[in-house]
Amino acid sequence: MQTLDSRAIRRAFRNPGTILGFFLVVLFAFLAIFAPFIATHDPLDIDVLGRFQPVCKTHFMGTDELGRDIFSRVVYGSRLTLQAGVSIVGIAAVLGIVLGGIAGFWGGIVETVIMRVVDVFMSFPSLVLALTVASALGPSLSHAVLALSMAWWPWYARITRGQVLSVKESVYVEAGRAIGVPSLRLLFKHVLPNCISPVVVLATLDLGYAILMMAGLSFIGVGAQPPSPEWGAMLSAGRNYITTAWWYPLFPGLALSFLVLGFNLLGDSFRDLLDPKMRR
Repeated sequence: MQTLDSRAIRRAFRNPGTILGFFLVVLFAFLAIFAPFIATHDPLDIDVLGRFQPVCKTHFMGTDELGRDIFSRVVYGSRLTLQAGVSIVGIAAVLGIVLGGIAGFWGGIVETVIMRVVDVFMSFPSLVLALTVASALGPSLSHAVLALSMAWWPWYARITRGQVLSVKESVYVEAGRAIGVPSLRLLFKHVLPNCISPVVVLATLDLGYAILMMAGLSFIGVGAQPPSPEWGAMLSAGRNYITTAWWYPLFPGLALSFLVLGFNLLGDSFRDLLDPKMRR
């Protein structure tokens, strides 16, 4: 696996974009972990008499149409959003790495079958495929996560296969075969660890896109369902009151924008660190 020296890391953290991305991701991770201690109200608590209160000392981001505290819902929404994003990319990456590694390492009919399946999945736009799967399974957060994972895994399979095709011709792999190292052990312990750098970069960049598409599915009603404090669902409900309660859609939208920006900036930094050409 590509190693990093301390000078490269220090150089990366002199970049304002890296610092900003790292700060935003850490901030939202902190909110997600300590949501019960940071939130000022129960995110599901209804107070009809307090509906549509503007920003004030009691409600830092105002209240919604049911009197629920938007600040608390945004804080708890960071937990749902990060869990969904990590789950989408994690499932897609694991499935893609395993199948792409097997295809590249064994070749032949195994590679042909796996890569034709990849071609079929990649022939559909990711959002259209995810929307179709989520609609077929039924509207829920878990179904949307599964749908987006199914739309994303082929990209990881393709990039892993390309890396494995290059690495498996290395001298140490041939030496392992010569002394009788089992193929599965050779693949998972020696080949795949040396193919992981591009996958890490892709996964970091994909986290932002996964979160954005997750919010998009919730926005159109096939993702998280009310009363879940998910940012996309909050935006969908808040758009109806944008002229009378501007704070309702504003704060979930800002939270979503800043988190996606943080992962995009962090992904660019990982690419610069792990790509030898960019490092030079």
